[in-house]
Amino acid sequence: MDVMPLLLLVAGSAAIAAAGRRTPVPAPLLLVAVGLAVSYVPGVPEYALDPHIVLPLILPPLLHTAATDSSYLDLRAQLRPVALLSVGYVLFATFAVGWAAYLIVPGLPLTAALVLGAVVAPPDAVAATAIARRVGLPSRITTILQGESLVNDATAITAYRVALAAAVGEGATWAGGIGEFLLAAVGGIGVGLVLMVPIHWLRTHLREPLLQNTLSLLIPFVAYAVAEQVHASGVLAVVVVALYLGHRAWEVDFATRLQETAVWKMVAFVLESTVFALIGLQLPVVLRGLGEYEGLDAAWYAVAVFLVVVVTRFVWVYPATFLPGMLSARIREREGSPSGKSAFIVSWAGMRGVVSLAIAFSIPQTVNGGEPFPGRTLILFLTFTTVIGTLVIQGLTLPPIIRLLRLPGRDLQAETLAEANAQAQASRAAERRLDELLSDERNALPGPLADRLRSVLERRRNAVWERLGQPNPVTGETADDTYRRLAREMISAEREVFVKLRDGRYIDDEMLRTLLRRLDLEEAAAYREAT
Repeated sequence: MDVMPLLLLVAGSAAIAAAGRRTPVPAPLLLVAVGLAVSYVPGVPEYALDPHIVLPLILPPLLHTAATDSSYLDLRAQLRPVALLSVGYVLFATFAVGWAAYLIVPGLPLTAALVLGAVVAPPDAVAATAIARRVGLPSRITTILQGESLVNDATAITAYRVALAAAVGEGATWAGGIGEFLLAAVGGIGVGLVLMVPIHWLRTHLREPLLQNTLSLLIPFVAYAVAEQVHASGVLAVVVVALYLGHRAWEVDFATRLQETAVWKMVAFVLESTVFALIGLQLPVVLRGLGEYEGLDAAWYAVAVFLVVVVTRFVWVYPATFLPGMLSARIREREGSPSGKSAFIVSWAGMRGVVSLAIAFSIPQTVNGGEPFPGRTLILFLTFTTVIGTLVIQGLTLPPIIRLLRLPGRDLQAETLAEANAQAQASRAAERRLDELLSDERNALPGPLADRLRSVLERRRNAVWERLGQPNPVTGETADDTYRRLAREMISAEREVFVKLRDGRYIDDEMLRTLLRRLDLEEAAAYREAT
């Protein structure tokens, strides 16, 4: 097996994603554009997207890291709009897009058209939420988009399986389809509920951070595989487990949390960069073998399906946003009056992604009778053009639209005040506990060490309030910026001395690593205190 193409893909994707952070173009869009351009460069190998790799090996860790970074409490507060989008909208889009494709494309059977509808139904909110954070969308919209992306893949994959069974001639019925959907949903949630408590117990009882992080890397694959083994939704199992673990992450050892955060950030960065590059690199694959659909007809079908996908989301989102409040006084009291601007942003943030392409590539070549699957190459092409169209057109226009609508962003002043009040309460509790401990003769400390413990609390309490103060008139830095810079300069001076002592053979490399790790932890602590 030649691993060089894979290494080039990962390394190139990571480099482009890193460069994208320095440009106004969101990294996912830049990766797709570069992938499109590179796909026809002579000598570039063909990267065929394998659904047997994407769905069980790439999707679970992406779902896991997104769910652990989400707020269970925020998602629960927005459960109604999230459910309407992740379940209701996906099913609506499956039928609406499928019916439209059946009418638009001559000779395409309705069952095959519904397969296309299920394939392009789930939005991939990775790009949308990245843009949302970048431009400072209100947290409610960001939570809704995140929640939708966590669950909609499960709905789409189940709808696809039902439509595919009918298309290949397995005699699927409405009752059977509803039963399979319920089995997948209830089964996936059930598997997640069964696994989450023992997995969390194991995480909290392992004492070795390396073992804990190894377990952390295995969790999404285990949850997905167990659920799929019993014909349930692996997506929902991963999400349920990850939400629970994220909600109770504070119970895990601090060393594990530090390592785990760094490991999962790296994993998410590499996987997200790679999958968006893969989307662009699929162009030669999807254009091959279009046959009777080549030329202007294929272009017209692509534009029509793209427009149907975009319009369908608006048709669903606006009634789903306003009708519940109009029909229920309880919803009006709990959620207030919805904003037309927010509904527009949620409607426009419907970019499709790699899951749609992976599902499309899993369509079999033939039906049960041995005949070719009707319109398979066209479905691949329309899925690809829809993914590219939504990522490029909606992705590029979303930031200026958000700025044009002037949605109220996050109130940073209020957030800082809330953080300061929370820190003050925690510091007071810590001071009371410290006094209790020092009153016990078993915990006797010299005065300077006891004062040092109190000074750490005082510094932590004051650091947040200092962010609200005036900047230095000479440097323009806030007090915590100056504190962080000076702390880093001091630590840097210590680090240089340690290295010189190692080079002079006064200490060995093992001791150097121990001393440097101690400095790294102190630098990380100084950074956290000042942010």
